[in-house]
This record gives sequence, structure tokens and C-alpha cells, in this order.
Amino acid sequence: MAELCPLSEELSCCICLELFKDPVTTPCGHNFCMSCLDESWAVQGAPYQCPQCRASYTARPLLHKNTVLCAVVEQFMQTEQTRAPAGDWKLLSRSPAPSTAAQVSCDHCLKEKAVKTCLVCMASFCQEHLKPHLDSPAFRDHSLQAPVRDLQLRKCPQHNRLREFFCPEHSECICHICLVEHKVCSPTPLSQASADLENKLRQKLSIMCSQISGASRALEDVRAKKQSVQDAAGRKIEQVKQEYREMKMLIDSSEVNTMRKIKEEEKRVSSKFDTIYQILLKKRNEIQTLKDELELNLAVGDEFEFLEKASKLQGVSTKSVYVPRVELDHEVCQGTVGLKNELKRAVRQLQDKKLEEASSSGDQQLHSHPAPSGPITNLSLPSSAPAQPPAIIPAPAEKMPIFGAPGQAVDLKAAVPDAPAKAVDFQAVKAKVLENFLAKSRPELLDYSVKVILDYNTAHNKVSLSENYTVASVADMQQHYRSHPHRFTYCSQVLGLHSYRKGIHYWEVELQKGNFCGVGVCYSSMERQGPESRLGRNAASWCVEWFNNKISVWHNNAEKTLPSTKATRVGVLLNCDHGFLIFFAVASDKVHLMYKFKGLDFSDALHPAFWMFSAGAKISICPLK
Repeated sequence: MAELCPLSEELSCCICLELFKDPVTTPCGHNFCMSCLDESWAVQGAPYQCPQCRASYTARPLLHKNTVLCAVVEQFMQTEQTRAPAGDWKLLSRSPAPSTAAQVSCDHCLKEKAVKTCLVCMASFCQEHLKPHLDSPAFRDHSLQAPVRDLQLRKCPQHNRLREFFCPEHSECICHICLVEHKVCSPTPLSQASADLENKLRQKLSIMCSQISGASRALEDVRAKKQSVQDAAGRKIEQVKQEYREMKMLIDSSEVNTMRKIKEEEKRVSSKFDTIYQILLKKRNEIQTLKDELELNLAVGDEFEFLEKASKLQGVSTKSVYVPRVELDHEVCQGTVGLKNELKRAVRQLQDKKLEEASSSGDQQLHSHPAPSGPITNLSLPSSAPAQPPAIIPAPAEKMPIFGAPGQAVDLKAAVPDAPAKAVDFQAVKAKVLENFLAKSRPELLDYSVKVILDYNTAHNKVSLSENYTVASVADMQQHYRSHPHRFTYCSQVLGLHSYRKGIHYWEVELQKGNFCGVGVCYSSMERQGPESRLGRNAASWCVEWFNNKISVWHNNAEKTLPSTKATRVGVLLNCDHGFLIFFAVASDKVHLMYKFKGLDFSDALHPAFWMFSAGAKISICPLK
């Protein structure tokens, strides 16, 4: 019967875990017992959901009995009964009734054992008192049979006759006179009725044995799955512990290195102060000695001696004490702050990514209207109404195991026919993430802020860097930087020191109004020589450019003019994971969309990039909290 187990699983209701009783089919194609589904929906109320795939219906569907499935279940039950193992039938068959001759006494003498029972006399007789029935012709028509126990109980209380028939309609034994009252019934002899009922009980017991066997297999399956989950969770816990141990080791190593650098910096600065102290001490002693000589010379009374010494002392010059500026290099500690911010940002981005993936998987409208792709797409200003957060639709629960279904598991993707299409709709996910970022406020964008430092090795010879490499301007004279393969030689440009390949990054730039400058990003591999090295004039860079009062966006030498803005601060949001770049006009504590590049497939690390043209042009990296 092992080969019938899969069919038994398919013909079982996932609510009661038994074979279907009056099965009905939902509009989504799943079958349940009518009573089980009615009870489930009565408790649940609107909206009504399919217990298996969670398909939702505003109005309660009209259900009809699935007659074909009913016939299949009945045929399966009959086949299961006929295929029951021989051992089961041995259990099902009744044991023969023990011999009752030794237990029936003669009704005449009340001493000897009865050998026959007369159904006319309604009495049992021993061998001695049975002789009249055997010898006398008067008892020739009396029916004799094996001794019957409890003969009085087998008499019809109404007609005082032996009850030889069974009425299935009234479930009672009757005599031949009672047959008149049971004309409309279908009475059968006791032997036939007993055999029929025995067969029915055998069939029921066979089904129960099959159900017990299926329940045992289901219990083993549940126990095995539970153990598998516990083992998997244990392995995952050990893996996570190992990952955290490695991260702690990295952090501890970083802490040790940072402490060592701080102490080395302290030693370096202390050594300089010791040197300065010795120089100042020597200088003070020299001045003090000269002062003492002057005072002694002033006390001399002889004019000749005074003039001779005074002329020499007059020629000795002294200078004011100068203490050079010596400070600790605070950049040594920046790595610790940067590491902490990176950890916080990584945890926050992981949470945002999970939320965005869950939102996009439940938004079915995104699949019917996929987001268009392209390197450059112009956008109008966003609406003042904030974007509504996406609704999170819970994933459908897995199907409960059915009795007699070892190892069976229902895949969520298989339960929902269009699940594969939803799982691969990456364009919809990117579109939803882009919408979420366009709706964010400036304080929310600041959560992704990074510290941008200008790279000295990329600055053009006319670009002057100041204020700890956060301000760049076009100088009147050449800066005479040393030669470097990454330095721009044609355009007055400079790149950020750090590049970004993954994650989400935001920074702001303050511009000098009324000048020629540009802000954007570019690949590390962008040209450094020739006209094609200008920001936005190649396929490796994207920028927003101010050409006096004209504002335009550039990429791959293609220009799009933008509306003018009075804002002098520009916010740049780079999302490497979802392939988009957004430029915001920042005014006070609000941001307004200027332009967005979407549908990008970044193939290399990206640097913040800045272009300046005329002398006096200046850009400043804004410090963000």
C-alpha cells in the first residue's frame, strides 16, 4: 500500500488532515472539506483567504460540491480496503465463538449438559430427555439445533417466538411473526446480517489501521523536520558566533593599531616639544646673560671702559621668542569614527534592503508596469505629497503535513503560480527603492552621509586645495604639484580620495554663485588628459554643471538643460546597489530634486568629482553630522 500514500496525501484536506468529506474547490484551485472551510471562514470573516495559498476574496465565494473528487475518494477507499495486508485481515476477522455446549444445562433435569435446543418447545435437553423428540412422531416437526445460551433473551417479548431475523432499518432482531409489521423493511436472517455487519466493521477497521499508519508516519516526519530545523539553527548559531568573533578580532586589531598610532603620534609631538623646550631654554639663558652684561656695563663709571663695552653689546641683536605650532594629527582617530559609522550604516542598509525587498515582492502593480531602463531619464519636480510607504504583504504559510505524507513539503513558489515572475522582477525593486529615496527628507538622507576628502594626487596644477583638503579653488598661478599618473592635466578638476563600489552614500557641496563649476561622480578609470577628460563629456562620468546662470546635466557628452535654482548647496546621493544617482538642491533643511540618473549598471568604483573653470571659482565640501 506504499504506492497509495501519495494519492492519500492529495486526497486529504489540509485543515482536518483526513480524507475529503463533501469536498469543495475554491476559485484559486485548492480543495477542502465543505464543513472545514465553512468553519474556517466563519471564524476568519471578510476578507476571506484560502487556507493554503492565502489568496484573498472580498466577497465570500460561492462553493459547490466537487462530485468528481467525491467519486475519486470513494474509489480510493474501496481500493485501500481490498489492498489491506493479510496481517490486518487476521486482526479484523472475528474469533469463533467458544463452544457453548458445556455452558448450557438441560431445562428438564437442570443437571446434565444440553445437547440440543428445540426451537418449538423453546427449551434445551440433555441426551436422556431428548429421546421423546427423537423417537415420538409427535415431535417430528420440531426444529432442533445446537444448544443455545440465553434462550429467553432470544425470544420475542411480544410473540414469545425465537428472533431469527434482523431489521437493518430499526437495528433490532425480530421473529417471523414480526415480519408482518416490517413489511416496508428489508429484514435478513441473523447469519446473513451478522456476516454483512462483520464485513462492514472489517472495512472500517481497515481504514482506521491505514489512518493510524499514516498518522505514525506523519509524526515521524514532523519529528524529523523539527530535528532538522534544530540542527540547522544550531549550525547557523555557530556560524554567526564565528562571524562575530572574527569581527571582534578585527575591531580589537583596529583598536590596538589605533592606540599604537596615537601613542606614536604623542611620542613624536612630545619629542618636538622637548626639542623646542631645550631651544627656548638656551635662548632664554643667552638673553639673560646679555641682560646681566648690559646692567653691569651701565654701572661702570669710567666713560672709556663704558664706551668700549657698550659698542660691542650694542651690536648684539636679540629676537622675540617664537613657539612653532605643533599639534597631534587628529586624522589618526578618524579611522575609528569612520569604522563606527560604516558599521552603523551597514546595519541600517541591511534593514532597509530587507524592507524594500519585502515591499517590492508584495506589490503586484509593479509587475504589470515595469520601470523603464536607460542611462539618462529627465524628471519633473516631485509632488509635495509624500510617497506612501509600501504595504507589506505576509508570505503565505506552508502547507501542514498530511497523515501518510513522509517528507512532503509544499514550496511557496509552487503554491503561487506567478511566484517566479515576481521573484526576478529586479527592475520593479529598483523602481520602488528609487521612489522611497525621492520621498526622504534631508535628515533621513543625512543617515547615509560620508566624509569626502579631496585627493591631492588628482588635482590639476591650477586647483588649490585648502582647509584639510575640503575646499578647492582655481588659483591665479601654477601650484607646481609633483607628477602623478592620476593627476588631471587638461581640465581644472579634482576627485574625492575615497571611491564607492557598494552601498548608499550622500554628500553635499557648497558652490560659489555666478561661476563656472560642476559636481558629479566618475569612474576611477576616467581619462586624465585631453578634452574627453572633462566631467560629463564621456561615458565614465555624470555631473550637474553651472555655466554662469545656466544649469545643465551632462553624461556621455549629452546635455540636458535644467530649471534654474537659487540654492547654492547641492546634495549628491549615490546608490551603487540599485543603480541610480540623484542630485538635490539643498535650501535650509529641505531638499528639492534637480535631476536623477536611474537604471545604471555601475561597472567600476565611483569617485566624487568636481570641475572648475574660471579663476576664483570655489567649491567647499560641507561637513555633515
